[in-house]
Amino acid sequence: MLKKRAITALWGIPLLTAIIWFGEPWLFVTFVAIWGLLAVIEFYRLVSPLKVVPIYVFGIIWTLLFIFIRHPMVSAALGPYLAQGLVVPVLFTGGIVISLITLLARKQKFNAFPAWAWTFAGILYIGWLLGYIVALRHLDGGRDWVFFALFCTFGSDTAAFFIGRATGRHKLSPSISPAKTWEGAIGGVLGAVGISLLFLLDTPVSLATQLSVWQAIMLAVLVSISGQLGDLVESLFKRNVGAKDSGKLIPGHGGILDRMDSVVFAVVVVYYWVLLSQIS
Repeated sequence: MLKKRAITALWGIPLLTAIIWFGEPWLFVTFVAIWGLLAVIEFYRLVSPLKVVPIYVFGIIWTLLFIFIRHPMVSAALGPYLAQGLVVPVLFTGGIVISLITLLARKQKFNAFPAWAWTFAGILYIGWLLGYIVALRHLDGGRDWVFFALFCTFGSDTAAFFIGRATGRHKLSPSISPAKTWEGAIGGVLGAVGISLLFLLDTPVSLATQLSVWQAIMLAVLVSISGQLGDLVESLFKRNVGAKDSGKLIPGHGGILDRMDSVVFAVVVVYYWVLLSQIS
C-alpha cells in the first residue's frame, strides 16, 4: 500500500502542479469537471446497496453545471440573460423542480424520494463544494492560493498518516474511522503548518505579501482541521453504504472520493479566507 501511494504521488503531484501552473483557465476548469464527473459517478455507485437508484443523468449534468458556473467567463456569458446574483438561485431552483418532475416519469416509484435525496447529496457534496476550487483559482493570486490549499492538505494528510502509524494510541473517532488517532490528527496540523511556512519564502508561489507568519499558521491549522473533518465525513458516508474505499481508480489511495474528501473542505476555508481578506 505504501509503495503504491509513493508511486502515485511521484506522477500525480507533478501532473497536478503542471495543470495548475500552466493550465489556461479553461484547461483547469475542465480538469476539475472531469474530477467531479468521476467522483459523482463513484458516489452514485456507492449508494446502490441502499436500494436506491439516483437520477444519474440529471445528477451528472447538475454536478458539472455547479462546477462550470464558478468560472467567471461562464457566469459573465449568462449576464445578458440573468443578473449575476440570480445565476446560482436559478440553478438551485431549476434543479429541485426538474429533478422532482423527473421522479414522475421513473418506472420505479419505490424509494423515489430517497433516490432524489441521494441525487442531490451527490450534486451538493461534489459539484457545489468542488466548484470552490474553480472559484478560488480565479481570485486575485488564485493560482498560488490553490497551491497553498492543496499542498497544506497533502502535508496534513501525509503527516497524519505517518505520525498516526508511528505513535497513534488514542482513537479519534472509533465509531467512524477506527484507524484515525488524536496523535495523527495533531501531526496533521503540524504537517500543514510546516508546508504553509514554505509559502512565505521567496519562491514563484510565494504568499509572503498576503500572509504574515501567524496568519499562515492560523490558516494552515484551519485547513488541516477542516480537511480532517472532511475525511471523517467521507468515512461516515462509506460506513453508511458499507464500503471500505470509494473505488480503486487511484492506486494506493482508493477512489476519487477518497482523494477529494479533505481537499474540498480545505478549499472552502481558503476561499473564504482570501475573499474576506480581499474585501477588507
